[in-house]
Amino acid sequence: MSSTFRAYVVDQQDGQYVRGFRDLTTADLPDYDVLVDVAYSSLNYKDGAAVAGGKRPIVRNFPMICGIDLAGTVAESKSPAFKPGDRVVATGGGGLSETMWGGYTQKERVKADVLVKLPDAFTPKQAMAIGTAGYTAMLAVMELERLGVTPAKGEILVTGAAGGAGSIAVAVLSKLGYRVVASTGRESTHAYLKTLGAESIIARSELHRDAKPLETQRWAGVVDTVGSKTLATAIAQTNEGGVVTAFGLAGGFDLPSTVMPFILRAVKLVGVYYHAPSLPEWRVGAWHRLATDLDRELLDSMTVEEPLSRIEELADQILRGETRGRTVINVNK
Repeated sequence: MSSTFRAYVVDQQDGQYVRGFRDLTTADLPDYDVLVDVAYSSLNYKDGAAVAGGKRPIVRNFPMICGIDLAGTVAESKSPAFKPGDRVVATGGGGLSETMWGGYTQKERVKADVLVKLPDAFTPKQAMAIGTAGYTAMLAVMELERLGVTPAKGEILVTGAAGGAGSIAVAVLSKLGYRVVASTGRESTHAYLKTLGAESIIARSELHRDAKPLETQRWAGVVDTVGSKTLATAIAQTNEGGVVTAFGLAGGFDLPSTVMPFILRAVKLVGVYYHAPSLPEWRVGAWHRLATDLDRELLDSMTVEEPLSRIEELADQILRGETRGRTVINVNK
């Protein structure tokens, strides 16, 4: 167990953000319950921010192994919930890459309560093709259902649809029978979104603008991954009694809206956070819903595998909005 392994670490030295690969041993890892041989991680917007540093305060403790997701096999366990050989997955919850070392490493020790046994339906690579982005998208769909938004109620808008979370939201909603309208700023992704099940496409510019307090009603529900003006316009266009789920800020963290849609149309705005609700049954339930409601052939079609050695370049790409679908990170390359 004394052999070294590679991890991608960010640190602060003399007030400067320092990043790069380090050779570690298991003695360097935190004293948590479960040691995992990591096979894959993934690339999310928060990963891009953590790797890039700058004005994006994602990492709270230093030094930090980046990567808010991981999938692999249990090597050692002090927890009765897991045994060596179990296939496990952890997504963002619990502070991976923020307060607790994350998944851009070949080995990691984590708290047992952030792990879920991987459903048989998925390989570790597919689990990371879902990752925090897809898991959060599934939670958003579950919130729409919980609040009574059925396919018969009308169209569902998905913003940032060509990104990781948006892609999975489109695919899941379409399989469940919803009529999905996908919003994107890239014409090159239109055909891709149609293959995922989008019924029609709306340009990003139609939403990312100054909205009136109330606009023509159109959406029975919304899955928003963008925030800012896009979210404000979507709220203004949501049907009476409709539901808007929100969990992204790629377009900005402000919300230039009014109370009018809420008090005159009873629109519901629901925040979706991948670690809330944090009860294990919710995490397990979301993964089992993904196993039944996400077409794995579509999942594979939206996935690109990249080596960990390219993580800095990939981080810059996702922050510039240049990625499509999901990027899986092979931590052993």
